[in-house]
Amino acid sequence: MAKHKQYVDSELIKTWSLPTSVTLGSAVRAKGILQEIRARLPLAVRKALVLESAVLTMSMPDTSRAIFRATSASVTGMLSDMESLPVIPREIEDILAISTSERRRWLQDGRLPSAGTRTVKLRGRARQITFHVFDPAVVMDILDRGAVDEWREYDIVAVAEKRRQSAMKAKLTRSLRKKKDKPAPKDGSTSSPLRGWDEFDADGFLK
Repeated sequence: MAKHKQYVDSELIKTWSLPTSVTLGSAVRAKGILQEIRARLPLAVRKALVLESAVLTMSMPDTSRAIFRATSASVTGMLSDMESLPVIPREIEDILAISTSERRRWLQDGRLPSAGTRTVKLRGRARQITFHVFDPAVVMDILDRGAVDEWREYDIVAVAEKRRQSAMKAKLTRSLRKKKDKPAPKDGSTSSPLRGWDEFDADGFLK
């Protein structure tokens, strides 16, 4: 309710609809666009820009016409560059509907090509974090051709094969251990009896 009241009381209002080519169909991406634009604006006017349902709205009192015009021009100019804004991790997870572990695994094996890294300082902390970012055109291509489903099917087969090989290796290891640990016969004979010895003894030739 507070946001709507702000618009009613403000005489200067301008809106910008964020197209799918910018948001890639993601509400998380849309919020990231808002944060990116706010970060580039002067601190005093950042909160004048808000986001509701993929629509950016800026409102200021009538006494701020000069600032309003200048800020509006800045926002319009920045929006023209937002289609090429790199996609950050939380955005690509929302766009492709993937988990963090999938993103990390596919990034590591090259299925998700990195467009570079970005370093940011955590709010209120001295520590910085560096993370990979992604080309929005590449992300859109992955989404359009349904690559995620193919990758998941491949991973299921790969995991099953890895488990099969691990089971075979474990079985072989147990077999070799049993042979190694098997005690030698007390009479000093070899562990493998002569073929046909039992039949020969049953015929009574040794009696």
